[in-house]
Amino acid sequence: MKVLVIGGGAREHALCRSLSLDPDVTSLHCAPGNAGIAEAAELHPVDALDGAAVADLAVSIGADLVIVGPEAPLVAGVADAVRARGVDCFGPSAEAAQLEGSKAFAKEVMAGAGVPTARSYVCSTAEQIDVALDAFGAPYVVKDDGLAAGKGVVVTDDLAEARAHALACDRVVIEEFLDGPEVSLFAVTDGVTVVPLQPAQDFKRALDADEGPNTGGMGAYSPLPWADPKLVDEVERTVLQPTVDELRRRGTPFAGLLYAGLAMTSRGVRVIEFNARFGDPETQVVLARLRTPLAGLLRAAATGRLSEVEPLRWTDDAAVTVVIASHNYPDTPRTGDEITGLADVVEQDEHAYVLHAGTKLDDEGRVVSAGGRVLSVTATGADLAEARERAYRAVARVRLDGSHHRTDIAAEAAKTDRS
Repeated sequence: MKVLVIGGGAREHALCRSLSLDPDVTSLHCAPGNAGIAEAAELHPVDALDGAAVADLAVSIGADLVIVGPEAPLVAGVADAVRARGVDCFGPSAEAAQLEGSKAFAKEVMAGAGVPTARSYVCSTAEQIDVALDAFGAPYVVKDDGLAAGKGVVVTDDLAEARAHALACDRVVIEEFLDGPEVSLFAVTDGVTVVPLQPAQDFKRALDADEGPNTGGMGAYSPLPWADPKLVDEVERTVLQPTVDELRRRGTPFAGLLYAGLAMTSRGVRVIEFNARFGDPETQVVLARLRTPLAGLLRAAATGRLSEVEPLRWTDDAAVTVVIASHNYPDTPRTGDEITGLADVVEQDEHAYVLHAGTKLDDEGRVVSAGGRVLSVTATGADLAEARERAYRAVARVRLDGSHHRTDIAAEAAKTDRS
């Protein structure tokens, strides 16, 4: 199978790494990719938002399967353009991707499907915003209705901050605050059959102890030793399958990766949000534990044959990912700084590896930072304590001037894992 991955972040590097280990993948390509992905796949310069250009590339290289990684190309209809040229594509249509592209649309689908979620208001005027904020009170949860690269949500006790964020958006969803720990659960679906993956937990805040501003994610781990063993089955029954069924009933079948962000509240599981693609950095730890070959699974979803796939196989090992971010992230990051120590991880850390996110090669062939979240250092171990020890040992080998990372990824869960 010849596979083309669209995107250039750590999620795409994780996908390419898994695909490179799949014996059925005979040729691996990525567009546009990054400095790390270049070691696993042939890179091609392409505008990931240009459906025609992506489809032309897929046809020109004879791709058997295209995997669209990021949300923006999906919402822009890139998967539709690829399928229109007769190439199998893993990723929902533009219409179905509105499940992530519009928070208001997602709320409509959840209402139709009977999926448990937070009570909310959709607001587009200052008057509506004030009514909604007053109705729910603090902590205020304000979500930009559209795509915002993981930074469109503000959760705050400060009314002025909540109101300012709401007024800066064209349309917002203001909802009640959901208590309890959060869980990310992915499911592969062909629009009918749903195959859940293993759950993970990510860390959104920039600083230790969940301090600092919201980010695209500063780390993740899997499995969740504290979670109910029946959680995946429950979420499949009450959230994932009803949502897929509702979208099909509406005439907008969803085939691709359905991501459910969940809150384990005192009143039960509630959906915080849906995404229409693999999440970053959770993908890094989930794929580190998946033993079923990835290409066949995703192609079965892309071709409506998911019901024929055998039950997924997983390692018992735990996985931890720690994100190394540029100076000043999540505000405007400093870029162009040289990254060193990557070879040391390869040579000295058998159970750890580095996935590139915001990197590129400069004119001198050096790997330099090219974004906010620069690297995802991932490690596996017999339990979370061993996995995080290995991950942080590898983090210490990497040098990027001005960079920062959280030191508490999976720390509390590791205590549960060993108790």
